[in-house]
Amino acid sequence: MAREPRGGGGGEGGDRRRGRGRDRDRDNRQERQEGDELKDKLVTINRVAKVVKGGRRFSFAALVVVGDQKGRVGWGAGKAREVPEAIRKATEQAKRTMIRVPMREGRTLHHDVIGEFGAGRVILRSAPAGTGIIAGGPMRAVFETLGMGDVVAKCTGSTNPHNMIKATFAALTRSTSPRAVASRRGKKVSDLLGPRKDQAPAETSAAEAPNV
Repeated sequence: MAREPRGGGGGEGGDRRRGRGRDRDRDNRQERQEGDELKDKLVTINRVAKVVKGGRRFSFAALVVVGDQKGRVGWGAGKAREVPEAIRKATEQAKRTMIRVPMREGRTLHHDVIGEFGAGRVILRSAPAGTGIIAGGPMRAVFETLGMGDVVAKCTGSTNPHNMIKATFAALTRSTSPRAVASRRGKKVSDLLGPRKDQAPAETSAAEAPNV
């Protein structure tokens, strides 16, 4: 009597396994493409000691910021026995918690904003073109990965990197754009901002011109 073939050579089981393999390959390709587009920065890494019965057990805690330099940014913290594994965990968490920040002309904030978290307090201000990133430490890493070119930031509270990062993200979360405010209030953007500056002189000169 002939035996039926085993395993994944054919049949429904083999098709199911091949389908899972194709899905896994597709997910890997998407992760590689997303990893190529994102830029990550290591903010800080700290060695943590845990006292156990046999002595001390050391591990590493990493704080990473990830962004696409097009208005999306996120942060993550990871802890592991080795430094590369801690950075990998922090990077994965940062990718899962990314937020989108509205920017004016793709380079700065629409308005000044204050962010607070615990003892951390930061002030973010919009800046004219050519100002650059005036910020220090962890806040600079956030703005560089975000893709913001002009901003002035000041830390007035705790200088702990975790508090500074969380306060900065609290401020960025509160940042909004005139279009979002206008849609929420049921108005037009021109009703909120008024007439454009380049149109005001022309209207004034036309009104003051003598009738010939």
